[in-house]
Amino acid sequence: MIGIISAMHEEIDALLSAMNITSVIEKGQRKYFRGKLFKTDVVLVFSRWGKTASATTVTQMINDHNLSEVIFTGVAGSIIQNINIGDIIVGKHLYQHDMNASPHLPQFEIPLLDRSYFETHYKNRLKLKQAAENFITDYHSFITPDEKKEFNIEDPQIVISDIASGDQFINKDEQFDHIKELLPSVGCVEMEGAAVAQVCYEYQIPFSIIRTISDKADDNAHINFQHFSKEIASKYALGILKYYLAEM
Repeated sequence: MIGIISAMHEEIDALLSAMNITSVIEKGQRKYFRGKLFKTDVVLVFSRWGKTASATTVTQMINDHNLSEVIFTGVAGSIIQNINIGDIIVGKHLYQHDMNASPHLPQFEIPLLDRSYFETHYKNRLKLKQAAENFITDYHSFITPDEKKEFNIEDPQIVISDIASGDQFINKDEQFDHIKELLPSVGCVEMEGAAVAQVCYEYQIPFSIIRTISDKADDNAHINFQHFSKEIASKYALGILKYYLAEM
């Protein structure tokens, strides 16, 4: 069974609509939807925003279900000039940009785990990239020209990149510049991925993450996230996972 997590309900709307739901389990004020998605057994949940909420959610999911892997999907803000709205990030290394136990440990290192980042599952990462490429080929089956125009999406690209997570909404140039200076390999920022990656690492569950770029994570990051998530990111997740699960 595959666990699928998003931080906002809007990000999983399209997946829920396509899913054959067989049961709903409510724990910790979350609803875990079990059933089949494209003929694959899945459990689907939205975690709410932030590292604590997402870590709590994935821990409950792992303990209650026999998971073969976990996939996180949702939106993120680009911190690289050539990564634009509508682009797809397939995560490689996940950093917690607000982790700092110095002087006892180097900045970003997770106490007791002796590592500064968590790497996604190599084979699943490549499979997600291929699924994203298939989705782009079939793009207008999921995203209309009017939707593309509304959100200023040009020609979506797929990038394998590092991701930084933290309990901050990054929308100030000074935040943007600080993260970019300290973590130059990072392509986007969000609020959950590295926490979920840490839990999966500790439970030895393969982890993958895909993020749809919704903004540039700077002073212009004023997009309506709920609207973008429902109309764009949710459909990206549906299209990518359709092709990903077809290979199961």
